[in-house]
Amino acid sequence: MDRLEAMTIFLAAVETGSLSAASRRLRIPLATVSRRVSELEDHLKFRLLVRGNRKLTLTRAGRTYLSSCRRILEDLAEAERDAAGEYETPRGLLTVSVPQVLGRVHVMPVVAEFLREYPDIRVSVQLTDRKISVGEEGVDLALRVGELPDSSMIALRAGSFGQVLCASPSYFEDRHVPEHPADLAAHSCIGYEGLATGRRWEFGSGTARRTVEVPCRLLVNSIEAALSAALAGGGIACVLSCLADELVEAKKLVTVLDAHAPPAIPVSFIYPGQRQVPLKLRAFLDFAVPRMKDRLRYGQH
Repeated sequence: MDRLEAMTIFLAAVETGSLSAASRRLRIPLATVSRRVSELEDHLKFRLLVRGNRKLTLTRAGRTYLSSCRRILEDLAEAERDAAGEYETPRGLLTVSVPQVLGRVHVMPVVAEFLREYPDIRVSVQLTDRKISVGEEGVDLALRVGELPDSSMIALRAGSFGQVLCASPSYFEDRHVPEHPADLAAHSCIGYEGLATGRRWEFGSGTARRTVEVPCRLLVNSIEAALSAALAGGGIACVLSCLADELVEAKKLVTVLDAHAPPAIPVSFIYPGQRQVPLKLRAFLDFAVPRMKDRLRYGQH
């Protein structure tokens, strides 16, 4: 049995929550994943996982072994980076996770420019609104939109986005235009869980900042879906101003409650704290952060 391979499979199973998800991530047959985990348990002479119908659960011994696996595999990865010269010159593969819309509009042009400057670096960009576990899913760096929770991650601010409330002109044909956040109680709102969290929307800033419970008849997990629903007359949406500006100018959307603007949303790069930061990562951060700040400056009101 290749113990490093078995550890990698075990770690992937825990991180993804199932053997089948680990199989998809690692691109190896499900039967092989199951067999390797069983072989590892036979070798250790204790169970690592309890296999339920819906998810995997770590045993007490499995939790202890998981910590050791992570440390061993991280040390191995660092040794490989060192041997490959990634601490001597910027080179190798850099994997970055970014939200879909932000990635397409702002990150990809920066990445393309970066690749021209650093011919020895390859970049894999994962466009997803799912919060990837940085450092645990083969991801070196992630771009996060919103306030960051306390964690061991290193965070670098890359700018911020303004937000606006908007709806189609047809939506207001038989409805009054809200003049105060409390007026939203009489409207259909479109909730995007990536910005306005569920039914609780924030307005103002500083000491004037307040949260209002709004009636969201529609909840989506994509900002493009929220914008599309607003264009179709589905209600009032809270979206990034940079996405709404052209549609407002074309009179396809109208903004409301401009005097009570939602607070700007911070945008940050996060990466794991580590003994040595690979030069490919340091080079990308030094290159991308100021350029992202310049690009995102135009997304604020």
